[in-house]
Amino acid sequence: MLSLLIGIPLLGSILIGLIPEQAGKGLHRALALGFGWVLFGLSAGLLLIFDPHLGSLQLAERMAWIPQLGLVYEVGVDGISLPLVVMTGLLVLMAIWASGQVERPRLYYSLVLMLAAAVAGAFLAQNLLLFFLFYEVELIPLYLLIAIWGGPQRTYAATKFLIYTALSGILLLVGFFGLSWLSDAHSFTYTVLQAHPLPLVQQTLLLIPILLGLAIKIPLVPFHTWLPDAHVEASTPISVLLAGLLLKLGTYGLLRFGLQLLPDAWQQAGPWLAGWAVVNVLYGSLNALVQQDMKKLVAYSSIAHMGYILLAVAAATPLSLVGSVFQMVSHGLISALLFLLVGAVYTNTGTRDLRLLQGLLNPERGLPLIGSLMVLGVMASGGTPGMVGFIAEFAIFRGSFPAFPLQTLLCMMGTGLTAAYFLLMVNRAFFGRLSEVATAMSRQQVRERLPAAVLATLVVVLGLQPAWATQWIEPTTADLAKSVALSAPATEGVVGKLTCFMACDSS
Repeated sequence: MLSLLIGIPLLGSILIGLIPEQAGKGLHRALALGFGWVLFGLSAGLLLIFDPHLGSLQLAERMAWIPQLGLVYEVGVDGISLPLVVMTGLLVLMAIWASGQVERPRLYYSLVLMLAAAVAGAFLAQNLLLFFLFYEVELIPLYLLIAIWGGPQRTYAATKFLIYTALSGILLLVGFFGLSWLSDAHSFTYTVLQAHPLPLVQQTLLLIPILLGLAIKIPLVPFHTWLPDAHVEASTPISVLLAGLLLKLGTYGLLRFGLQLLPDAWQQAGPWLAGWAVVNVLYGSLNALVQQDMKKLVAYSSIAHMGYILLAVAAATPLSLVGSVFQMVSHGLISALLFLLVGAVYTNTGTRDLRLLQGLLNPERGLPLIGSLMVLGVMASGGTPGMVGFIAEFAIFRGSFPAFPLQTLLCMMGTGLTAAYFLLMVNRAFFGRLSEVATAMSRQQVRERLPAAVLATLVVVLGLQPAWATQWIEPTTADLAKSVALSAPATEGVVGKLTCFMACDSS
């Protein structure tokens, strides 16, 4: 089952690549959509066979590959990786759907499916070298997708992304080899390494390259400069995949490699990591506040929201760990929605400049549906109750406060700044008299509206029913919290806490 999640998009990539460019108008897109639906169906099918009451690894598959090097094909899924795998299937389908007619469709859709296979493989891998292999493979298609189908400065942005991500991979590989060589097990398998913990000094030395490698990918300040450029130059569907999925490889690594494999060093570094989270949240938010390009504003917002995840994993309480995984899902859905909507504005008006846009909520000549969904998206990102962003941030703040009260309060300021910069964006672009730039807009296409509507629906549904997601996450994060000997275990289920807070004022 898990191998199919990697093999199906890889097969689709190869098949589409073999079909001639002149085979038929729309054939490559139709095939990509078909494989996208199959990938989403398989990933969603995991929810039917995954036991939500178990926190351990499930559906594991193992096969010897190059055992002399320690490279073994080992895949599995638990409560941390399951929601990210399902989100991968969803966002890949949405990105293909939103792509429409592109130049060189054979290469484009082949690269998108190759990217999907690599991301799914990274989330499912249970071997350090296997994770590294998928981590590096996704670099190739994403670089080409930005460099070929990006904006005017696409070569610069793609090259910058390539250099930063290659450096990230080198740092991770150094840490991975160190984990294997210093461990008594001499293995690259997660569970084996977890059962053979290293002394604190060795853990600390290995945490440094692993953390720096992940910080580049997330990205964390000051390693963030590649992200705004990549987002601005990438096409809308690629920005959806970049923000919704690729950044999550870094935050996923914080849990899997930092907290799970190096728990003693992680707890020692916790206060420093929480301080780093504060810097990330405030720096990203303040930069977003002064942006005039809508897409760059959303990109800096992503940087800020990644800081919440770092804070939650640094605190490493049962509730904060649930919040960290839920925030990955929340940010994936919300950022994908916002980038789709910004792309629709650009497609219809020819600009993303907030100094030129105004009155797009005009019901007759504007973009009323796009504007309405944008209002919903920015409310969700700002943590409005009843939406998925509120649940994730509440769990993070409430779970992190006992461990780091000052850092949590400072990070909470980011929610106010989020409301401020998104309110400015919406007020400038969508309210007031319709600007001259927007008077000759083309009519909205179905492909622009439907993916955004699907994501907006999920943002609201998971905000009202967070238990539909947290029931898969909580057993694994609870086991992880116990494994690092936390001193403040949860006295009630996370779902119960969230539901009580939503339902009664006394909470």
